[in-house]
Amino acid sequence: MIKRWFQNIGPGTLVAAAFIGPGTVTLCTLAGVNFGFNLLWAMLLSVIATIVLQEMAARLGVISQKGLSEVIREEIKNPFFKQFITFLILAAVVVGNASYEAGNISGGILGLETILGKLIVEIGSISINLMSLLIGVIAFILLYIGNYKFLEKALVTLVLLMSVSFLITAIVTKPNIIGVLKGMFVPRFPEKSLLTIIGLIGTTVVPYNLFLHASLVKERWNKKEDLLSAKKDTIISIILGGLVSMAIIISAAAIQIPNITNAADLAKGLAPLYGEFAKYFLALGLFAAGITSAITAPLAAAYVAKGCLGWKTDLKSKKFRLVWIVILFLGVLFSSIGIKPIEIIKFAQVANGMLLPVIAGILLWIMNKKSVLGKFVNTKTQNMIGFFILAITIFLGAKGILKVFNLI
Repeated sequence: MIKRWFQNIGPGTLVAAAFIGPGTVTLCTLAGVNFGFNLLWAMLLSVIATIVLQEMAARLGVISQKGLSEVIREEIKNPFFKQFITFLILAAVVVGNASYEAGNISGGILGLETILGKLIVEIGSISINLMSLLIGVIAFILLYIGNYKFLEKALVTLVLLMSVSFLITAIVTKPNIIGVLKGMFVPRFPEKSLLTIIGLIGTTVVPYNLFLHASLVKERWNKKEDLLSAKKDTIISIILGGLVSMAIIISAAAIQIPNITNAADLAKGLAPLYGEFAKYFLALGLFAAGITSAITAPLAAAYVAKGCLGWKTDLKSKKFRLVWIVILFLGVLFSSIGIKPIEIIKFAQVANGMLLPVIAGILLWIMNKKSVLGKFVNTKTQNMIGFFILAITIFLGAKGILKVFNLI
């Protein structure tokens, strides 16, 4: 049964791999350290929102056999509006992912360094972290092979490693179950928690995952009868991803140390309380989170560029490869010369939360077009839930912007 389940795992797991990157790990760590179990409800809300939006993206991919960016380019008829939206998507996903990539690789480095220590080489006045080159090479090889099924299996393996690592770490901390349940089902807004709430939602409901998912499902499924499989895959994978994120918050809540600023500190903080093995489990999870996101971010950017620019290419084409190579190179470059990863990651996640309403709105518009989906357009219930999620993201985004500029 387990073997059959593993064989049926599809693109949903890659989406989970993409949203549980170092940004999620870091933000969940800070949420647990600063607010205990009180923000678990925000993660639960994020998981529900992600399931709803990613199911729409998966349905679009299976039925239209096109990526989200391709459909947008074809369906928007006004030339000015089409160019504006295309520019917005390219800027948000391609340029954005180039910015996030350094954080992804740096997150993987934090995990490796917790186990192996630092590996720095001095060249003149420049210090180069060889760990970032190692992660870059692994990501390059997996992407360059250009075989979807091979890439999927490699990422699924890493996701399972990450999931087991974080879930065991949470169990080892022996959390108060009543406290966990209250945190999940009783919304609370502790003082100074707003930006963390926005970040938790933004780090889970990731705009580029909507593009990645729609593109990947058509690599895996090509018949209307496959919709049920795609739906199951999406729901199971995202629930697993949500459980992992909650496990990180729960693990962090157990540490009563004020100077925890990232997941590597959390690993060190757990060691004296729960033994060395807890540190290693968490470090392995962080490494897996970093490397899976270091692979999926360039992949998503390449798919978006392909759709927006109308390329008729596959994973092995020169144009497709050029996009992900540039993004991976920039990530390795910035992370290897020692740019502080934590602030980059936090900024990127909050920015992602602000960007989400635009992408979610476009997706909802497309999911109601019979010319694209025929009888598989959104139902009234799906639209109601979708617009409710959109309203929440707009509200949180607006409050976050006002908060940043000290207007509230």
